[in-house]
Amino acid sequence: MIASWFLRSAIVFGLIGMSLGIFMAASHDHTLSPVHAHINLIGWVGLFLAGMFYKTHPSAVGKLATVHFFVAIIGLIIIAPGIAGAILALPWGAPVAGIGSIITLIAFILFAIGVFRHSGKITATA
Repeated sequence: MIASWFLRSAIVFGLIGMSLGIFMAASHDHTLSPVHAHINLIGWVGLFLAGMFYKTHPSAVGKLATVHFFVAIIGLIIIAPGIAGAILALPWGAPVAGIGSIITLIAFILFAIGVFRHSGKITATA
């Protein structure tokens, strides 16, 4: 189940990131390119890869994976507007981006723990 949460969330963030990219291209204003890049990399790529890991390593699915999911989503939801705010020189931007960055790092550390604990136990599932 958690693998599906990661994969489906990745698709949603991929669509958001790509839509932002298309909007920037159409408007010829690429100011928010770093936001687009972070949504695509953390949201689309990072979440999708985590979903594939959990799909192929069912022994890693559990409380840690669930916490990883929610921390990762919260981090991305905070970091993206924070980066936008920082780029636009809004006073709250940099602090919010910093908080989102720390939360995102915590999510990645949780994922790293799961990978190191379970990466030797490959059992593919359908």
